[in-house]
Order: sequence, then structure tokens, then C-alpha cells
Amino acid sequence: MDLMEKVTSLCKRRGFVFQGSEIYGGFGGFWDFGPLGVAVKNNIKNLWWRYFVTVREDVFGLDSAIIMNPKVWEASGHTGSGFADPLRECRKCHHRHRQDDLVEDKCPDCGGELTEEKKFNILVKTYIGPVEDQSCLTYLRGETAQAIFVNLQNILDTFHPRLPFGIAQIGKAFRNEITPGKFLFRSREFEQMELEYFVKPADDQRQFNQWKDYCLKFLQVVGYKKGNLRYFDHPKEKLSHYSKGTTDIEYNFPFGWAELWGIARRADFDLTQHAKFSGKKLLYQDLVTNEMISPYVIEPSVGVDRLFMSLLLDAYTEEGKRTFLKLSPLISPYNVAVFPLVANKEELVKTAREIYLNLKKHFSASWDERGNIGKRYCAQDEIGTPWCVTIDYATLEDGTVTVRDRDTTKQERVKADNLEKYFKDKLKERIL
Repeated sequence: MDLMEKVTSLCKRRGFVFQGSEIYGGFGGFWDFGPLGVAVKNNIKNLWWRYFVTVREDVFGLDSAIIMNPKVWEASGHTGSGFADPLRECRKCHHRHRQDDLVEDKCPDCGGELTEEKKFNILVKTYIGPVEDQSCLTYLRGETAQAIFVNLQNILDTFHPRLPFGIAQIGKAFRNEITPGKFLFRSREFEQMELEYFVKPADDQRQFNQWKDYCLKFLQVVGYKKGNLRYFDHPKEKLSHYSKGTTDIEYNFPFGWAELWGIARRADFDLTQHAKFSGKKLLYQDLVTNEMISPYVIEPSVGVDRLFMSLLLDAYTEEGKRTFLKLSPLISPYNVAVFPLVANKEELVKTAREIYLNLKKHFSASWDERGNIGKRYCAQDEIGTPWCVTIDYATLEDGTVTVRDRDTTKQERVKADNLEKYFKDKLKERIL
């Protein structure tokens, strides 16, 4: 079993990720996140928000509607060929395949002859209103970025920021991918963490370089293994139509190096397009010179689901017979697990519950009293819990507990009254 299969199996077995609509045979490209998956995703999003919004003075948050006026997508170019996949259809079984996924000139499903390449727009259509006709046609957003551009004037009018500044949001996006696959790598419903950073045109190269470094530093602090991340500069001939330059931070997936995080120089394409289609001026007025500027944009954009998947792949560790997720405590589903040495001793259970409930006020904590102590350690290791606290008979005598470290399996005795400080100090070492 390869790494991808092992992690996919673990995700289902331990309640991280389930196939969407599973009891009906699933629905391709859609996934449901279970209790542990939700916890990890929320930790990722909270950490990103803290690093890219909260600790900065120059970034403003946004939470926009998923469905917008369809003219937004016309202006952005998403309804044209620029947001279309190269598609070929099998003349025999009529399955459709992305051209860039084909390794030979025949259908991978039945070996049939393929049609010539056609462009297939991947925006997901929907209708708003009582009649399902062209007048009511709109789309689920294909990216979160456009809502930021159309809200620029609102941010300028209400917060009066000075260049450079950014607008950030986390939200769902939808694409009718022809060949979703590779687990969460390419899906039809996904979540983006997107930032548009507005700069003076003369400053965009310097800001671009700074944001590349900033994003890479975030990934390194989150805990990726050395050597599993690299920059990839898009060649000029393969740049998106709006881009003056794009660099991906790639991750070494089991299927090869692929994009994890994209950092693009979008220039002022989006703002000028929306100004043209809406008839509204989207300009920044310099408060010193009174000059009206069409800002350039640096866009560091990353998918939550792909980040989630790569973190689990990176953390998956096998040492002898032991399997564990070496996740950073900043993103692991639980910070700490608490359990009594044995579950049938009332006094041990009572003391353990008191400690657990106290820790739960300050940390993400798990209670576990199933099976023997060895099985509990194994279960917590496999879901990535960094520390386990065991209440034993010595606890009743001297007030100390056993704290076990997931990565080293080393144990130490700690005063129960000091556990809050002990774990806060541990987590402080990881804070960005």
C-alpha cells in the first residue's frame, strides 16, 4: 500500500474525511470532513487568519456571498475560454478526459478513439429566480478573489487604508472539474484562503518577492519536512492571461511535485475589467499627492483542502510497528488526551475527569477510556495527538500525572496543578 492509500484509509478509519453521499455510492469530487477533519481544517484556517490578517495592520477581512451578479464572471473572464479545461471525449464510451491528464492518444477507460480537443468551461451553473432560463443564469463562484476586487471601493470608503494593503477571505469555491481525483488534490467543491494585496505599480516586484518568502515561512513553521517544499516559477508562455509572473510553492506529493500555494502578480487586470464592465472607477487616491492610482495586485492563494491533505501526507510516520501523525500541535485535532490508567476504578476515573474537564477549558482535549493503555496510546498517535496524560495510582498519592510525548514516546511526571502552564509553554514554543 502506497502513502496515498495509507493516508486515505486512515482518514476514513479515524474520522477525518468521508466520501460525500457515501450511502448512495458517493459523488465524484465531493468530500465530507468528519470530526477530526473539521478540527484540523479549523486549526489551519485559524492559523492562516492569524498569520495573514490578525497580526498584520495592513490586511482587512472579508466574507462575501458565494453567488454574485453573473456580470462579475463575465468581467473577470471566467465565462470565456480562459477558465476552460482542454477536453477530449471518447467516441466509444463517451467519457470525457482532460487533455493534460492523458498519457496516450486513446481513452484510458476503454481504449476507444478520442475526439479532437475542445474547451469546457468549468464554472458551476445555477439559476436564481422562479424561471430556469438564460435571464436567471448565474454561477457558484469559481474563486473567492473576485469578491475582493468588487468590494475594494467599500473598503476604501469605510477604512481609508493606505497603499500597500490587503483584503483577505476564506471561503468555498466550486469548479466542474472533468477529472477530479487524487483524493483531495482536485475536487469540485473546495475551500480557499485568499489574499489580494494592493500595491503601487512600481512596487509590485519587491512585494511579490516578500510575499513568496512570507508564505514559505508560514509553511515551514507549520511543520513540513525539509526537502518537501520548493519554488516553481511559471514560464512566461504558460502564465495566466492576467499574470505578470507567478511562482508556486510546490509540495512533493506521492504522485510527484505539484502546486500547493500560488503567488501571482495580477497587475491591475481585474480592477480595470470590473471598472469597464460596471462603469465604476476602482482607483486609489494618494492622500499626499492626490494622484489617482490603479493599484497592482499580489495574490498569495492557497486551498485549505489541498493544504490539509499535504499536511497529513507529510506527517504520516511509521516507526517499527508504530504509526503516528507527526502533526504540529498548532494544527493537530487535539492538543492533549486524558485518560485513567484503568477504567474500572472509580477514584481514578473521577480524578481523571476532573483533570480532563479543567484542561478542556484551555485546550482541545480528548477523553479516552477504551481498551488498555497501550491501545489508547496507539489510537492517539494515529490521529496526531501530541501529548497524552495518564492518571494512575501515584496521582492519588502525590498529585503527579504521566505526560507522554507522541514523537519520542518519552514520559515524565508532572504535577497535575501545573498542567495548564506546562502545555501553554509547550504551545508557546510553536506560535508563529
